Amino acid sequence: MAGSTGPSLGERPHHVVVVGAGFAGLSLAQGLGGTPLRITLVDRRNYHLFQPLLYQVATAVLSQGEIAEPIRRILRRHKNVSVLLGEVDGIDTGRQEISIDGERLAYDTLVLATGATHSYFGHPEWERFAPGLKTLDDARRIRAKVLMAFELAELEEDPAERERLLTFTVIGGGPTGVEMAGAIAGLAKQALARDFRNIDPTKARILLVEAAPRILGPFPEDLATYAVRALERLGVTILTDRPVENIDERGIVVGGEFVPTATVVWAAGVTASPAGKWLDVGTDKAGRVEVGPDLSVPGLENVYVLGDLALARDENGKPLPGLAQVAHQQGDYLAKALQARILRGETPKPFRFRSRGNLAVIGRNEAVVHWDTVKLKGFSAWLVWGIAHVYLLVGFQNRLLVSLRWLWSYITHQFGSRIIDEDLSRRHSHEARTEVFIDAAHGEELRDRARS
Repeated sequence: MAGSTGPSLGERPHHVVVVGAGFAGLSLAQGLGGTPLRITLVDRRNYHLFQPLLYQVATAVLSQGEIAEPIRRILRRHKNVSVLLGEVDGIDTGRQEISIDGERLAYDTLVLATGATHSYFGHPEWERFAPGLKTLDDARRIRAKVLMAFELAELEEDPAERERLLTFTVIGGGPTGVEMAGAIAGLAKQALARDFRNIDPTKARILLVEAAPRILGPFPEDLATYAVRALERLGVTILTDRPVENIDERGIVVGGEFVPTATVVWAAGVTASPAGKWLDVGTDKAGRVEVGPDLSVPGLENVYVLGDLALARDENGKPLPGLAQVAHQQGDYLAKALQARILRGETPKPFRFRSRGNLAVIGRNEAVVHWDTVKLKGFSAWLVWGIAHVYLLVGFQNRLLVSLRWLWSYITHQFGSRIIDEDLSRRHSHEARTEVFIDAAHGEELRDRARS
């Protein structure tokens, strides 16, 4: 069981292998730094990414270097922690080994914290037209697509096609969707407002589509209502109770209606990474692994699962949400629990999540915060949101850069990194121009499908 301590510490240091350098994995590695344990952190990227601010990279507020920090720099002072760049492609729990790009690595304790990816609810073909937002590549792709839409609209002479290019759709009314829609509105109506001659960016149409009866489901209804009004003041049109039925290169079908749109961003759902399947213990519909009160996997020796990959429950049996603060606390907890179990032979107390509140920013001076009985909205909530995110950023340099960038944007109403990568520019330009030549019969086919 998970209580086994493995080889004696007198023989060699107990080897803890951590897969994934997100909030959970990094917090765990930092917590075990400087201990007698040998730690190996494995990730397919060489940087830790602050995902809650990815949408600001996608909408040209921040540059990618301001929300990412090299893993080795973060952990360099911990001499007992090694970092391996590679992708795990298999686990043998019987031999206590993992496979990294075909090479075997033995462990005494294994911790999986590999996160989640986009879920398109049985329609993987939609990903081509509606990218999600989980990686820096996703953010760069979306930023190029958004900025190219304005550039192509500036060149377009057909009013209908120009309107399609200036229609931006965000699918999913959770915090990510709300933040993304508000940021696109800010980009169009503030940063780009005076930059074009043939189009008026302030006339861009931004749609936020949600299948549920209201946006921001985890928030109290009065805060969600406030968010709706704040988004509407920014010019965002909110469509609730409208499930998406189809997405292709010309637009979306939502609630039986075809909506021409050139840019679609997916913020509607996630599924856990496939790492859970390697353990052969069964997963839920979202691919999560059920864990015990100490975050161990029942039936497996010295295997733990954290973050979005874990189906962890609170003291009332309710599944914990897939939030950064949950993952961070799990990493901190397990660092202490493993030291107690392995170094002192003690049984740790069960993990208990302590909510730090739900936060969602809508736009300039507009946000909502809910923490226990505390509800904030407007400027005060916006300040709390900003302070919380700067505090959670890894590294003093990143905190300083982001703070200065936000201050500059607040004073000047100008966004930061509005550069379109050359390869992405060519790709999106080619795709968009190819779409223009799709015959009218195809457009009629989509409309007929929506009517039926």
